[in-house]
Amino acid sequence: MSDENKSDAEWRTTLSPEQYHILREGGTERPFSGNYNDFKGDGLYQCAGCNATLFDSADKYDSGSGWPSFTQPDRAEAVAEHRDVSLGMVRTEVKCANCGGHLGHVFPDGPRPTGLRYCMNSASLAFVDRDADA
Repeated sequence: MSDENKSDAEWRTTLSPEQYHILREGGTERPFSGNYNDFKGDGLYQCAGCNATLFDSADKYDSGSGWPSFTQPDRAEAVAEHRDVSLGMVRTEVKCANCGGHLGHVFPDGPRPTGLRYCMNSASLAFVDRDADA
């Protein structure tokens, strides 16, 4: 069974309660509380729900927002963007294109070259060191 077809009960058995709340219910972790906010490892960030590669550490930067931030996804097809009008504001939600898990939001206030800030929840990500396969 593909990840996008997992039942709610299956997601609950494979994710921690925090991961479930963020990835499946669209929650958000508190700023400056996630494992990857200040993390400087060299590698790839995958979806914590399905292990699809989402972001490269070469595109990560310190936005000061309290969440890990990236200038772009690893591949444009890795993420899906949706209009989010919750909380009385208009934002662009970012989801894993493979399993539909909520990752965070993208904002038009990032650095060059893209001018974008992909502001992600640490709990929705898993890090794989670039040298892990060596």
